[in-house]
Amino acid sequence: MSSAMYERMRANPKFQELVARRGRFAWTLAFVVLAMFYGFVMVVAFAPASLGQPVSEGSKLTVGVAAELFMFIFFWVLTAVYVRRANSEFDSLTQEIVKEAWKEQK
Repeated sequence: MSSAMYERMRANPKFQELVARRGRFAWTLAFVVLAMFYGFVMVVAFAPASLGQPVSEGSKLTVGVAAELFMFIFFWVLTAVYVRRANSEFDSLTQEIVKEAWKEQK
């Protein structure tokens, strides 16, 4: 593709919409992940005994291990949510932008 085509794509309002929507979504997910991760680290730093408590009476599973398992699974789910949205919404917008740029070139 030529640089003129790239400029047409960048000037397209749909491209601006794609960049804004994808950026907002990615930053939202990043904030959620960082808040959970650093929240857990803060609990480890300031209340480590609370993580060593059993989940229920007589259980060998501790709150800390359960929280980490939850976070591990939750981060995979967030990744799947991003991939699903990228493959549907973001990819369709990208295809529209490319089609419009090709039409303008001809």
